Amino acid sequence: MKTRELTKVVFLDKDGVINEDSPDYIKSWAEVNFIPGSLEALRRFELAGFTVILITNQSGINRGLMTQDALAYMLTKMTHAVADAGGCITDVFYCPHTPDENCDCRKPRPGLINQACRAYAIDLPAACMIGDSAKDIECGLVAGCGCTILVQTGNGPTAGQELKRKGIVPTYIATDLLDAARWLIDNADADPAA
Repeated sequence: MKTRELTKVVFLDKDGVINEDSPDYIKSWAEVNFIPGSLEALRRFELAGFTVILITNQSGINRGLMTQDALAYMLTKMTHAVADAGGCITDVFYCPHTPDENCDCRKPRPGLINQACRAYAIDLPAACMIGDSAKDIECGLVAGCGCTILVQTGNGPTAGQELKRKGIVPTYIATDLLDAARWLIDNADADPAA
């Protein structure tokens, strides 16, 4: 049963979008370094009435690099830090699987967004997926999000090249999450299909 209707939904990737990413994975709260402007972006989303839901691949769990409890602690600390800065993360959906497990929830597959839609009444054509990888943008498109934004932090520069090779064009390419927030808030009332 859906808990409540959410309007103006933003699906956000975590690593490389909100916090710095690492080739060694972000395995603990001590390794979380917020990208400059990301907390301000989350505050602006809150002030503008957007609902923020994290959609994140966390294969470090099934790779044995961290436990689900460690991830839960990290996400709790992050949620509190975001709240202290005036923002709000409404919920988090994550995939613990490795690519070879061939699950339905690992981006670019839309399983995590589908899980969010089962938990909340979400108008997907009005929703936006923001990420730093081609997988994020593809996930948003496959799920039916009306808007996708690629940020140039994290894997953004190489993701842009990969998307271009695939003929996929994000709705907007942002410098970082703060730029994405400014653009999305400014264009919130525009028809995404226009």
